[in-house]
Amino acid sequence: MCHSGTVHELLLDQPVVASVKDEAGLRAVTELEPPVVFLLFGSILTLPALVDRLRAAGKTVLVNVDLVEGLEGRDIAVDFVAERTKADGVLSSKAGIVKAAKARGLLAVHRFFLVDSFSYHNLGRQLAISRPDYIEILPGCVPRVIKWLRADTDVPIIAGGLVCDKDDVLAALGAGATAIASSNVDVWSM
Repeated sequence: MCHSGTVHELLLDQPVVASVKDEAGLRAVTELEPPVVFLLFGSILTLPALVDRLRAAGKTVLVNVDLVEGLEGRDIAVDFVAERTKADGVLSSKAGIVKAAKARGLLAVHRFFLVDSFSYHNLGRQLAISRPDYIEILPGCVPRVIKWLRADTDVPIIAGGLVCDKDDVLAALGAGATAIASSNVDVWSM
């Protein structure tokens, strides 16, 4: 298992997280640089094997338990990931899931979909519950919001969603994001 200090070092060296959403992305990421992978697909039946493939390729793996069929963001999902896979951590949009992951000693990323000012202002209350290792904000192509968050929290920020090219990557990092997450294979090689 990779600890948050190690992941932070990996992200300082290579600030692109590969968000893998299908089998083609899984095959591609095993041949590319990003050392940290967000696994965004699979089922309760296939998850252990998917994680094993990524770990065999030397990747640090965090599973989005909200998207894995059969887990769908239930607290028991964290127990399953901890006991039945070799994943390093989880990501979820649910504060309780993130809190459970931390309690199990897994890396925890709290995903936030910032669609309006209400969702932004709710973020602090959710962070007080979850106490994540990282925050992932979506969409990640809004540098102004990244700057606001940087001023409001000391939790490292991963900018994800709609990060499409080098300009988006540089803008997010320049605004204070620790890393970016993208499902775009071309971004993984930057």
